[in-house]
Amino acid sequence: MASETPSEANAPADKGSPPPRWVLKAMTRMHVALHRMTGGRLFNTLTGDDVCFVTMTGAKSGRRLTVPLMYVPHSGGVLLVASQGGAPRNPVWYNNLVQHPNIDVNHRGQHMALKARLASGEEKSALWPLCDQHYAPYADYRARTTRDIPVFICEPT
Repeated sequence: MASETPSEANAPADKGSPPPRWVLKAMTRMHVALHRMTGGRLFNTLTGDDVCFVTMTGAKSGRRLTVPLMYVPHSGGVLLVASQGGAPRNPVWYNNLVQHPNIDVNHRGQHMALKARLASGEEKSALWPLCDQHYAPYADYRARTTRDIPVFICEPT
């Protein structure tokens, strides 16, 4: 009988696994395209929860790109949770915001120019209840991974 390694002993109980990265990427592209095709009138939700469209600069490519993320309003801006469904790694867009924190956010026709910064551990503890209120699966994602899921506080510039 094999013994557990220290990392296996500390791993959370099986809470399911996130979808493969290629599935997330395809869903993201389709969501953004359909939202644009409808002039922003449709595809503003995901499973009944509000989505915002975040336009950012790619860390490596320098290109402007848009991703739909769960909408969590906060102090005239938004919170962006880099959960990637509880995957073991941060989403690619995490590096974009670290490298280029100035972003544009569109939520139901409202455009906001914001600057993103990573929340400290103490700030995150206070922000998780708000994040969970706006998108309940975040609690499951935290339980699914040992990764410390980053939260960006995005405030008006």
